[in-house]
Amino acid sequence: MDASLWNSNGKEVALSKWRGKPVILFYEDRHSTTLNGQLKESLFNRGRQMGLLDAAFVVAVANLESFDFFPARDIALSHVRDEEKKWNIPILVDLKGTMSGAPWSLPKKTSSVMLLTPEGQVVFRYSGRMDREEMDEFFQKLGQLLGRDMGAGAGAGEGAHP
Repeated sequence: MDASLWNSNGKEVALSKWRGKPVILFYEDRHSTTLNGQLKESLFNRGRQMGLLDAAFVVAVANLESFDFFPARDIALSHVRDEEKKWNIPILVDLKGTMSGAPWSLPKKTSSVMLLTPEGQVVFRYSGRMDREEMDEFFQKLGQLLGRDMGAGAGAGEGAHP
């Protein structure tokens, strides 16, 4: 599967640009960026502790469909550029509802997490706030793709999840 989105400078880019490694994709509207904060923190901590920060691509996609008009679009893109610098990951923007349409069909008003193989096949997909069970499943699938045990023990020193 592929999608045509835009980078924070307004240039069209294909999601397939990130093929060759597993892709961890976050699709969120502006009100949902902290919904899966525990997963994001755990992902970073485990990646750092295991020396795997470069083993997969992390790509965020901001749902900015409701901001696709002047001057809101430019203000929103400026904010996205600031967030890219802060987190040091690419943040693509969805101005046309691409990710909410077929074949992706992701909800527009929440946090969705997807895990794609290096070839772009979806092996994990979840929308909403992930609980411990979903996070364990995510890390199990990611571990399979990376050939490493990404289980809870791998992230020793992380905060407890409710």
